[in-house]
Amino acid sequence: MQSAVPDLQQNFFQLFELPEHFRQDSARLDQQYHALQTQVHPDKFSHLAEPERRLSMQWATRVNEGYQILRSPIARARYLLALRGVDTQEETNTAMPMDFLMAQMEWREAIEDARQSGDIGALDKLDARLKHETRTLQDLLAVKIDDEQGYAAAAEAVRKLKFLEKLAEEIASAFDEIDG
Repeated sequence: MQSAVPDLQQNFFQLFELPEHFRQDSARLDQQYHALQTQVHPDKFSHLAEPERRLSMQWATRVNEGYQILRSPIARARYLLALRGVDTQEETNTAMPMDFLMAQMEWREAIEDARQSGDIGALDKLDARLKHETRTLQDLLAVKIDDEQGYAAAAEAVRKLKFLEKLAEEIASAFDEIDG
């Protein structure tokens, strides 16, 4: 492969030439992604020997993986925290503040009520509220990671976002069930 191909040891922010921050310019990320894809796409190397083709496939895979991680707020937060040596402990630390757990139970009950009654309007309201809650936590992540280096609080926010992701899936499933 050509020397213009980036170094395999770079983290995804370095690969995409972006600052190591939670706050990202999505248009710049998209622009960098397309530029990298043009540079490393396997079709560009189809005429070369097997080792070069394999390397281009590895690069294309790495670029795709990096793009998926950097464009997803929760994945980007996990990745940033991992770069700083912080484990979000999503699988091992399910302890949450009682008010957050109570809110989760209320959300699930409201989703189930809307599902059973076929109330699309109620699901729309729940979905809008959930999006607002998600944005609020993402804003908190930006402050905790980028401004304060409050990584423990950021890890808790990531764990909370994981709960909200599951609620979003439940809402989507309820929409599908009602529409189906």
